[in-house]
Amino acid sequence: MMSGRTFLLAMVPALATGTTTGAADKVLYEKRSPYNLVVVTEDDQGLRTLSFDHYGGRQSVVKVGDPDHVELPYAKAMLMGLAFIEPPKRMLMIGLGGGTIPSLLHAHYPAAIIDVVDIDPDVVHVAKEFFGFREDATMRAHVDDGRRFIEKCRDPYDLILLDAFSDEEIPYHLATQQFLRAVRRAVSPRGVVVANVWSRDSNPLYDSMVRTYQSVFDELYILNVRNTGNRILIAVPRTQQVRSGELVKRARAISKEKRFRFDLGDLAERGFRRVPAANTRGRILVDRKPATRPEQPRDTESAPVPAVGSPMERDVPASNAAVP
Repeated sequence: MMSGRTFLLAMVPALATGTTTGAADKVLYEKRSPYNLVVVTEDDQGLRTLSFDHYGGRQSVVKVGDPDHVELPYAKAMLMGLAFIEPPKRMLMIGLGGGTIPSLLHAHYPAAIIDVVDIDPDVVHVAKEFFGFREDATMRAHVDDGRRFIEKCRDPYDLILLDAFSDEEIPYHLATQQFLRAVRRAVSPRGVVVANVWSRDSNPLYDSMVRTYQSVFDELYILNVRNTGNRILIAVPRTQQVRSGELVKRARAISKEKRFRFDLGDLAERGFRRVPAANTRGRILVDRKPATRPEQPRDTESAPVPAVGSPMERDVPASNAAVP
């Protein structure tokens, strides 16, 4: 899912509803936006998928009308941040996609303010038109660059979720120390920041991203998502050392209270660890010049932002590499 994606500039009309791509999946929508080829498909079970290419990874999988259905494992794991805080009153998500995570949070925390930011207006359109995402008095969608939105933030959030990566690239300006300092200013002292990234096998900047987060936040934890290459970074703006057993207990209690269809405690038992303070892998990522320049649409001949792999869901084996 998305803020700051860079893809093709050319615009083409949306294909007719009902075009099929295979034996099971039906194309409901296809359009080239300023940032992506936005494709919405539906399978014979009624699950709708958002992709940024016909052969790209799944950005979101939604069962329309059922916000408690969470298909992708990484989306479940991102909710682990709830176990680090009191019930949140204000939440921010950078990257809308099909709206899986904000819709679930809205269903279980209806009084909480939820702001969702996506740079691509077509993604916001399809989330509302095809995935059942709905704005109301407490949940709002904003078309904006994620970094710009955070830098303008005046009222801090209890939970910030960063899922701002495309299927092929990561916006560099959303991975630097300067950006993360703005994120820290935007999160409340008792809050938490959760980021979805891709593992070392596919992301050559993985170690640098981990070290950059460590340079800004007091504590950093990593949650491996089983059977995927996803890694969930949990950044805490205070000294709060959480042991695995303690986290499992908290996560399980939240799942039971909210009646989630999955047990966050089970996820906490698998691959959760604290990054040691002595970690020196990678380098600290800093802004390139000119600093804080929002990513712009590009055509196929433009020089791309260096790809560092995708944090999105793919059908690939999980990494066996050790995580710091």
